[in-house]
Amino acid sequence: MSVQIIETHPFPPVLPARATVMMMGTFPPKSEKRCMEFHYPFFQNDMWRIYGLIFFEDKEYFQVPGEKRFDAERIKAFLHERGIASCPTVIKAVREQGNASDKFLKIVEPVNLTQVLQKVPNVRWLFTTGGKATEALFSLVPELKLKEPKTNEYIDFPFQGHELKLYRVPSTSRAYPLSLEKKAEAYRKFFELSGILK
Repeated sequence: MSVQIIETHPFPPVLPARATVMMMGTFPPKSEKRCMEFHYPFFQNDMWRIYGLIFFEDKEYFQVPGEKRFDAERIKAFLHERGIASCPTVIKAVREQGNASDKFLKIVEPVNLTQVLQKVPNVRWLFTTGGKATEALFSLVPELKLKEPKTNEYIDFPFQGHELKLYRVPSTSRAYPLSLEKKAEAYRKFFELSGILK
């Protein structure tokens, strides 16, 4: 019987004090698959291309010129400037197949949302980047009997006195069958609705 290795999320959350929205994913790939030591570090993942398209009309805006990696410091500076937090929903997990697939990710310890929200008191919107992240947040409020939002929809998500809204955006993994442009359009709608894009 194989031993299950419990891993701890390697990156701290990005929590700008003035943040009004918080992006919540799950778990990064293993270190050998990362192009940087920061959230969404797999070069084939389209998260930072989507941000580049939406905010700068350039999918390569956050890419280091001529290299297959993104510029973590540039991304961090942008998130702080725009008031966008980024925090994983999963702190400890087991990769049941040894890969980065959410499908085979067993959650051992979800995020302590109470502590996180103390650092970003202005956050009103949480947005999840896939089903597993949504599931992790729902595990924090089993008593509410909430119904998970479909992709591109949101629900009210009351949490310990915080009147939050939970929006679900499409996964930015290449495995998710939607073009980069359509994914960017979906994220743009969220950022317009939440007031980040005026």
